Amino acid sequence: MSGSLPPLLLVGCGRMGGALLAGWREAGLGEILVVDPARPDIAPPARVVAEAADIPADFAPAAVILAVKPQQAAAILPAYARFAGRAVFLSIMAGRGIAGMRRLLGTRAAIVRAMPNTPAAIGEGISAACAGDEVDAAARALCERLLAAVGEVVWVEREGDLDAVTAVSGSGPAYVFLLAEWLERAAIAEGLAPSLARRLARRTVAGAGALLAASGEDARRLREAVTSKGGTTEAALAVLMAPGALPQLLPEAVAAAAARSRELAE
Repeated sequence: MSGSLPPLLLVGCGRMGGALLAGWREAGLGEILVVDPARPDIAPPARVVAEAADIPADFAPAAVILAVKPQQAAAILPAYARFAGRAVFLSIMAGRGIAGMRRLLGTRAAIVRAMPNTPAAIGEGISAACAGDEVDAAARALCERLLAAVGEVVWVEREGDLDAVTAVSGSGPAYVFLLAEWLERAAIAEGLAPSLARRLARRTVAGAGALLAASGEDARRLREAVTSKGGTTEAALAVLMAPGALPQLLPEAVAAAAARSRELAE
């Protein structure tokens, strides 16, 4: 990723917006204006304003990144309709559909809807993106460049696929954190000191993830390599893979998250 980024307008600089901003700084941040009344602390070269009305009339961003809470979209987005036809809108609002955003931004709005995840905070995220009909090749390439600053980028052609993406990679870090949380609790229940339990649980989850990322083998093969016949891992997996346990619960959890994503888009 070479050269400075073009002028950007970041609307909202919470956890994910902040992660993107940090990634863009590493990528060669050019001119950027941030709209967020709660973040006057943001360092240059970014400029911060409290609301859309404070944006200078001559500011011409190449992309408007929508990083506000999805529940705020109806109240906030119409103020940015003036950029429709002049900039691409990159939305990271979970569950907000392209058609609904276009009703708020105008029919000329070129919109890319994306779902990054929280490992973006350390540059290890993955984002899935879907381009609306008005998005040309240059706008798509710019959005990919912006998302690639915090990790991998994949594209889906059907917007409906983003509901499953949200349930798997968007919400997925929470499932992994839950595993680490309960592994730590189980270690304490077996008599380990809390500090040691936390260290073992976190490092095990992080190390297994790193091995999975580095290995070309299927996850099932990696699991089988750890599982000796009649050993301790086999005893544990017999509980986790029993009828009604993890193989049933995880798909149910993902289905519930996907269903909620569809509800939010309505």
